[in-house]
Amino acid sequence: MPPTPAAIGLAILEMARAGRFAEIRERFAPALRPMVTAETLQLGWAAELDRCGPISSLGLPRSEPAGPGLVVVKIPVICQRGALTVVVSVQDTSWLVGIQVASATAADPIAPWEPPAYADQGEFADQDVTVGSGPGAVPGTLSLPTQPGPRPAIVLLAGSGPQDRDGTLGRNKPLKDLAWGLASCGIAVLRFDKESYAHPRRVRGAFDYTVADEYVRPARAALQLLRHHPDVDAGRIALLGHSQGGTLTPRVAALEPSLAGLVILAGGAQPLHWAAVRQVRYLASLDPASAAASKPALASLSLQAAQVDDPGLSPSTPASALPFGAPAAYWLDLRGYDPVAVAAGLGQPMLILQGGRDYQATVRDDLARWEAGLAGRPDVTICVYPHDNHLFFSGTGRSTPAEYEPVQHVDPVVVADVTDWLARLADTPRRPESEPGSAVAEAPRDGPAGGRRGR
Repeated sequence: MPPTPAAIGLAILEMARAGRFAEIRERFAPALRPMVTAETLQLGWAAELDRCGPISSLGLPRSEPAGPGLVVVKIPVICQRGALTVVVSVQDTSWLVGIQVASATAADPIAPWEPPAYADQGEFADQDVTVGSGPGAVPGTLSLPTQPGPRPAIVLLAGSGPQDRDGTLGRNKPLKDLAWGLASCGIAVLRFDKESYAHPRRVRGAFDYTVADEYVRPARAALQLLRHHPDVDAGRIALLGHSQGGTLTPRVAALEPSLAGLVILAGGAQPLHWAAVRQVRYLASLDPASAAASKPALASLSLQAAQVDDPGLSPSTPASALPFGAPAAYWLDLRGYDPVAVAAGLGQPMLILQGGRDYQATVRDDLARWEAGLAGRPDVTICVYPHDNHLFFSGTGRSTPAEYEPVQHVDPVVVADVTDWLARLADTPRRPESEPGSAVAEAPRDGPAGGRRGR
């Protein structure tokens, strides 16, 4: 009988206590192993023990499902000078896909999600739906306002990796925040599980899987579902993408000319493989003590990124030589796609939102590309929220992964701005798709989250 995830988590922790970091690295999934080094693991562990002191005792591990085939094991650890939680993520009851040290409170059971103050559950009702057909069909939720229709509608596209329809990250559900906030204002919102979340084994075994499979096909199926819904105005359907979902919205829109508009939240414009290198470099800079240990992992990821740009990249290139262990077909498809150039050729109005503290999609590396490529377009509005991070949670200081952990909700100003923009869509003239664009519309008013501004 295979060991339980809890047993695997405890075994990983004991390996760390014994200094067997090379063995921990070998337990990682093959696709992730090139980005993990024993030295990085060892220095990160030593830094935590220097801060909290030697381990005194362990608490009972808590296992929590985090998606099909994925279990997160949280082990409370008591040290001489404090407490912490070791979090081990296990895939398919065998492979290690993540290990991190979190705060002591991370071991607490995940509290039930509570809606944000701007969500009024009396104004809408959730309906279960199925997006697509055949083996790739995924479950979704349509949040439908109770006021008489037909009404405007929007499809939400999640970011990279296996994500559920709510964008669940620990105790937080940013896509559900958006859906319920918009539905409270009379907008029908459709969100759905990504195929990599609903059918992980099928996706991992598909060596010809591409971003078209990941985003374009399900997005078009979702739009088709809304067009045939009797309570939706087929002429007022928009598409909203977050992170990589935002990157891919122009590609979907190019195939869906009847779309009323696009909303891009923290959409990456820098090529994904080099954006990953930049993010790893940023995270290493947060802790000078482990920055040197991160150099081998950074060098490995940089080498993999260079492989994506190599003219010799072919479908036969092993996935292990490429970022994230994604197949060559995925990168061949993605590297030929320029989101800004595609967006510049579209006729639909666009709303582009960016957090000023975002380190995953940044003002300098990503927003600047959108601004340059869409300059002079009166139907494009760009808003920056100086205090918001990648999930549009407000905060201060340099953004870190740890700030995603506390219970919080999407900035209410973001929800209000998307709502206002959607309300104005019917009055926004579409420009011919062949017409070149050149400056971005001003967004003059300020809001409590640090406001909006146009460039």
